[in-house]
Amino acid sequence: MFLRYSAPRGGPGIVFGGCFALCRRLLFAGIVAIAMAPGIGLAAKWPMKPIKLVIPYPPGGGTDLVARLLAAELSQRLGETVVVENRAGAGGRIGAQFVAQSAPDGYTLLFGTGAELTIAPSTVASMPYDPAKDFEPISQIGKGPYILVASTMFAPNTLAELIAYAKAHPGQVNYSSGGVFSAPHLLGMQFNLEAGMDTVHVAYKGSGPSLVGLMGGQVQYTFNTPAVTLDLIKNGKVKAIAVATTQRLPKLPQVPTMSEAGLPGFVGGSWYGLLAARGTPKAIIDRLNAETVRFVNLPTTRQTFLDLYIEPVGDTEGEFGGYIRSEIERYRKLVKVLGLKPE
Repeated sequence: MFLRYSAPRGGPGIVFGGCFALCRRLLFAGIVAIAMAPGIGLAAKWPMKPIKLVIPYPPGGGTDLVARLLAAELSQRLGETVVVENRAGAGGRIGAQFVAQSAPDGYTLLFGTGAELTIAPSTVASMPYDPAKDFEPISQIGKGPYILVASTMFAPNTLAELIAYAKAHPGQVNYSSGGVFSAPHLLGMQFNLEAGMDTVHVAYKGSGPSLVGLMGGQVQYTFNTPAVTLDLIKNGKVKAIAVATTQRLPKLPQVPTMSEAGLPGFVGGSWYGLLAARGTPKAIIDRLNAETVRFVNLPTTRQTFLDLYIEPVGDTEGEFGGYIRSEIERYRKLVKVLGLKPE
């Protein structure tokens, strides 16, 4: 039953029953709004259980090394264990697909690289995910150059000698990478093109196995990061031929750049970044970005990165997303020049 108060003639009136109905509608609208934004409550309580950091490559490579440093720091800062899980295969796509299809709740993260995020769109005919649409970029962590290293069982010791030997033995020299259409694979193809060589690519499941094959003499050379090659060079397990950088590396002052050794402008490298599944609440992305940038800027991290010749980055979500899109376009152009077809 409605109660009505009537004002004097000519004055305003208030219908109490209508007021109650309006309040009920407003309350219902608020409940619906909360129901439509489940990430709000989730983000406020996150994290409440261990977080999985997926590395799409086997243990032992440069990507694995840097990811574990980040995992240790995030564990301390977030108050929950960050568990590293290596999901290798298909040039990083197995791990990336796993994260892309995971619940967007901030508990499954990808420690991504260019292979599965910026190269694959141009080299894989049927992608199981869209790198530009299925992930929330959090922050790029760092960039690293490549070193051309050779087996100690391989006779050439300089770039000129390597090129001359490969030309004299077409199809008989092997080079390795961590996977088909990985950055080292494409750099190796570019090397063949610019040097006029015909060498054979041997794909391994990750950077670590690629180096094992090199040290065992199954392949003759490869491109890899200083993070995993410097100690091998120092201990005489592989030999450095040239660095794919614009300047010589301070820890390898005797090793020339590819440009100095005869291939002007030849450079190449890798990068690392943190991502989550598309739809992860922004509050969680912001928190992860803040902690990741903090990690990158720690004096101990920066010194470790510099020792490994990794350039620290630590950018915003938007900047990292823009970088991914620009790299996708760059590799599309490179693949076209090399005349490759997606497989």
